[in-house]
Amino acid sequence: MAKRIISLLIFLASFYLTAQETGENKLGSWHMYFGTNKIAEQWSIHTEAQLRYFENGKNFNQLLLRTGLNYHIDANAIATIGYGHITTDGSFEEFPDEIDSKEHRIFQQFILKNKVWEFNFEHRYRLEQRFLDFGDRTDTQHRARYRIQMTLPLTDIFFLNFYDEIFLNLQDEVFGQNRAYVALGINVTENLSAQVGYLKNHFPSANFDRLQIGVFYNPDLRGVFKKKS
Repeated sequence: MAKRIISLLIFLASFYLTAQETGENKLGSWHMYFGTNKIAEQWSIHTEAQLRYFENGKNFNQLLLRTGLNYHIDANAIATIGYGHITTDGSFEEFPDEIDSKEHRIFQQFILKNKVWEFNFEHRYRLEQRFLDFGDRTDTQHRARYRIQMTLPLTDIFFLNFYDEIFLNLQDEVFGQNRAYVALGINVTENLSAQVGYLKNHFPSANFDRLQIGVFYNPDLRGVFKKKS
């Protein structure tokens, strides 16, 4: 088992080193929390917070807060409607002419899950309505996103996670960005897991390398809501 884990870590390191290319030349970091909080048999609340940095743990770039209401059609299908608030600091000019902005975002989402052999697949379809405030002007934009994710359990504790997500603008230039991700994950408890991985974020004019550290906590709150009612 130890040899397998070491081999996986070497693979992740080599993936990062070979993926470096032109773009913003610092390894940035995204620190993330995700939660699916069950409140009824078919309902849960999505909670999410992300701190994104231009460099590893410093030079703040973006704060993203997102929440939503999930309807669990069955074990393999979830529909969501939600809201996000995003604050971006453009001081480090990740893109030409980028400025500080605040964004209110509404999104609709549908997730389908399936299993092929030992691989767990998740297909996420998302529509977003983005209301942007740049200080001296405002803008409304729409886009569609599709993410295919694959999780491979290694043991009851360790797993590998991969995904690729494409962003398509519904105005102007169609291609927005693409995110490719690979990570090693650990199941801490039944409802708590963590992942450490590498993200290649590709835009039409640049590519960026990001270390991702994510915590996933999915408590069952049905008992709490029953007591309150």
